[in-house]
Amino acid sequence: MLSFLVVRLIREKILASISVRKLDDETVALLRVCAERHGVSMEEEVRQILKRAVAAPERMGDFAVRLFSPAYGGDELVLPEREVSDPVEFSE
Repeated sequence: MLSFLVVRLIREKILASISVRKLDDETVALLRVCAERHGVSMEEEVRQILKRAVAAPERMGDFAVRLFSPAYGGDELVLPEREVSDPVEFSE
């Protein structure tokens, strides 16, 4: 639950601060573990989680390239030559 949002002007940039109350101990513990795993503070971990949550979704094609490109060495997929065969004839 968001308790309040404070907006302040610093060097002509608007920075927001959010306080979240009533977080259960398990959530805080899991957040701490995630932050440690990523080598960042809990505050930075929350920033990254919020940023990912509101970011525009990745386009499916870009996602596929990012996901599968390393499996093929990052290069274009090379397809083998196809064998050409005669068309099938059906008798009446």
